[in-house]
This record gives sequence, C-alpha cells and structure tokens, in this order.
Amino acid sequence: MWADTTAAQKIFGELNRVRAEVERWQSLERESVDVQELIELAVELADDEALSNVPKRLGCLEKALAQVELELLLSGPYDSRNAIVELHPGAGGVDSQDWAAMLMRMYSRWAENSNYQVEILDYLPGDEAGLKSVALLIKGELAYGYLQAERGVHRLVRLSPFDASGRRHTSFASVSVVPEIDEDTLVEVDPDDLRIDTYRSSGAGGQNVNKTDSAVRITHLPTGTVTQCQNERSQLSNKNTAMRMLRSKLLVLKLQEQQKELDRIRGSVMEIAWGNQIRSYVFHPYNMVKDHRTGQETGNVQAVMDGDLDPFMDAFLHWQAERKKG
Repeated sequence: MWADTTAAQKIFGELNRVRAEVERWQSLERESVDVQELIELAVELADDEALSNVPKRLGCLEKALAQVELELLLSGPYDSRNAIVELHPGAGGVDSQDWAAMLMRMYSRWAENSNYQVEILDYLPGDEAGLKSVALLIKGELAYGYLQAERGVHRLVRLSPFDASGRRHTSFASVSVVPEIDEDTLVEVDPDDLRIDTYRSSGAGGQNVNKTDSAVRITHLPTGTVTQCQNERSQLSNKNTAMRMLRSKLLVLKLQEQQKELDRIRGSVMEIAWGNQIRSYVFHPYNMVKDHRTGQETGNVQAVMDGDLDPFMDAFLHWQAERKKG
C-alpha cells in the first residue's frame, strides 16, 4: 500500500463506496424496524397521534427503497464510472447546432442537480450559434450507469428562431456516451494503428490556450474512431486525456459487438444501435417530450430542458432490465 499510492487510492475509494452501501442498507433496516415497532405500539396504546405519523414515515421508507431498487439495476461492470458525453449536430445547419448546444445545457443542468462535476474536454463552436461538437466529462458515482440511457439521436421540433418566416423546423443531434476507463483496463491499442495530430485550440480558454499547438486529435485507423482534447494548456495532458477517451470508445465498440452476437444467438429483434432516434422534443404545435423506446413522456418540456431527466433514465433502466430478461 505504501509503495503504490495510486493502487492504494483505488482500494480506499472502493472501501468507502462499499462502506457507504452497507451503512445505507443498515439504515433502511433500522428504519423498517422502527416503523413496525411504532405501528405496534400505537395500536396497542390506541395513540392516534402516533398513528398519524406512520404514513409519512412509510412514504419516506418507500421512496428510499425505490431508489435502492433502481440502483440495483446499475450492476454493469462500468456503470459506476464517470461518463464521457459527446454531442454532434445533424443535418439542419444552424438549427441543429443550436439544438446541440441546448442539449449540452440540459445535461450540464442534470449533472449539477445530481451533484456531479462537469468538465469540457473539447468544444468547437458553431458558425452562427450553437456548437459543432463538444465532449463533456461528467464525474460522479454511477454517472455512466444513468447517462447510458441518453445514447442515440435526439429530435427537436420547434418554430425556428433562425427562420425569418418563423416556420417549423426539425433538427437532430446525436449523443454518444462511453464510460471513462482506467489505464489498466484491458483494451489493447497498437501504437502503429494511431495517427496523432496537433493543432491550435479553437474554443474558449483565453490567449494562453490558443498560442501553441496544444490541442490533440487521435485517430484509430482500423476503426476510424476519433478523439480530441483541447481543454489543457499542456499538449501532453491533452494527449493523455484523448487516449483515455479513445480507450473508452474502443471498449464500448467491443461490448457492442459482444451484445450483437448475444442478440443474434437468442434471436432478439430489438436493438439499440448508434444513430437510432430515441427521443423527440416537441415545442410546437404542442409541448411534449417522448422516449420512443420506453413510451415515457411528459408535457413539461421546460423542466426536461432544465435537467429533469430522471424519469426518462429510470424508465430506461427498467425497460433495459426487462429486455435482458427476454
């Protein structure tokens, strides 16, 4: 432990996580026993005031158990990891670029509401508004487990603020989500398969960021996978971050191939593939957000755009669990 502080930090991190989980279950068990004893005592003494407190205590206990049940669905090998979220606008010009920026704000607000940290790894602004691409690192326990629900194409229908005639436009943006993986995760990358380019940062960051060719783009030639990072002044730091992103993407590609083979073996006809439309956000002629996989929907569009994504993520996790059973 003393000789390898990096390994020690990982062990203590896992220890703290397990300790918190055990303490949580013990707290739920104590609360369950306390409520049961409260009911028995109140009935025995015919104490109406004590009985009136029971529904509130049961409601809190039920809510806590529901959250635990949901987190039990997050049992994948990478669900506990940080998440790397990439947004890319589709066809539609400035409207789609603006839509991608709206999604960036939505995920940032969700992360803040969930007490997660958000770090911008790469950002390319749009020509007139919005953005052409962005990569976010969202840090927190189970970040990837929840955000995997967002992978796919998101569709927006609204009256375009960029159309002088005020016509209705449909815009698309793709959301890519991969877990951040450690250096020691088994993902073989042959250096001969890589093309590494450096360039000057184009996004926000001030003069010092843009003076040198510190931004790094790495292309994995066999798969065509590209990652890039420009958030640090150091080229080496950006290269290391881009390599972690590349390993994460290659890991997801490997897992997807395994899932496709499993689906083929068991004859599954349902598949979540890259590029499939998963959710529609309608601002006009009515207000609705609907997930096309789970059927989850709401008319409170503004709440969703302000980061209220938990109902959609919860529905996805239950849908995914049922799909695995089938």
